[in-house]
Amino acid sequence: MALPDTHLVSRLQAGERSYSFEFFPPKDPEGEEVLWRSIRELEPLGPTFVSVTYGAGGTTRDRTIEITHRIVAETAMTPVAHLTCVGHTKTELRQILASLQQAGVHHVLALRGDPPTGPGTPWEPTPGGVDHADELVALAREEGDFVIGVAAFPEGHRDAPSLEQDAAVLKQKMDAGATFAVTEMVLRAGDYEALVARAAAVGVDFPIVPGIMPILNYASMRRMVEFSGREFPDEVHDRIEPLRGDPEALRAEGIAIATQLCRDLLAAGAPGLHFYTLNRSKATREIFAALADQA
Repeated sequence: MALPDTHLVSRLQAGERSYSFEFFPPKDPEGEEVLWRSIRELEPLGPTFVSVTYGAGGTTRDRTIEITHRIVAETAMTPVAHLTCVGHTKTELRQILASLQQAGVHHVLALRGDPPTGPGTPWEPTPGGVDHADELVALAREEGDFVIGVAAFPEGHRDAPSLEQDAAVLKQKMDAGATFAVTEMVLRAGDYEALVARAAAVGVDFPIVPGIMPILNYASMRRMVEFSGREFPDEVHDRIEPLRGDPEALRAEGIAIATQLCRDLLAAGAPGLHFYTLNRSKATREIFAALADQA
């Protein structure tokens, strides 16, 4: 099956500044309202794509399909639906892929996903399912004309025995049919540059987009960093720690840190920036405006 032409990958390969945003399915009507307000506020920025996450164990399966379908129907944006190995048989995964196609969604981000018992706990295969992201990529390639992205890890996946093995896994995902990657949140530009170099050394030649999450709340950011098996960079901690008692000052400093990180990543040759929005648009719009002012 030939890969479909896609402006998503073409734009990433063209070396232009690409921007993309990630959302998650809300749990209640109030969250739904916040999500769609953010989508409307971010659409004028012309993102290359917007991704919609998939809850642990497929808990948001129907809502992920519904949201991506609505993005197709009501906006000019390209939705990328997350899909994970967790908790699904191959038959169920094929059904989900068929539902996405019927909804007009032709881009997926194929992920192994965290174990049902949480990040850092032993992986538990689903009987009749697939165990690794490259297998999920291959399955999606078999099932339709999907453009498939995968995850990449600036400091290596927490379960990888070495950085070299982590790069080899990314190559396996490319060989299975993936055509781009999005990283988990980048904490240092140097980590992203090192990832790209490791990937290139083993033959990975598709675009790798760095993920960005500004520090808006100290405690929540620390939890997210710990979940990924990493540590806060000292240089970031030293700027944020003194501001823990001043939420407004901490937020402003977090935006400043993220903006400089974006500049450094673009200067290092990143094909674009992927913002983890947490369904809010304000911080992303502020960073976008700051970058546009110095474009």
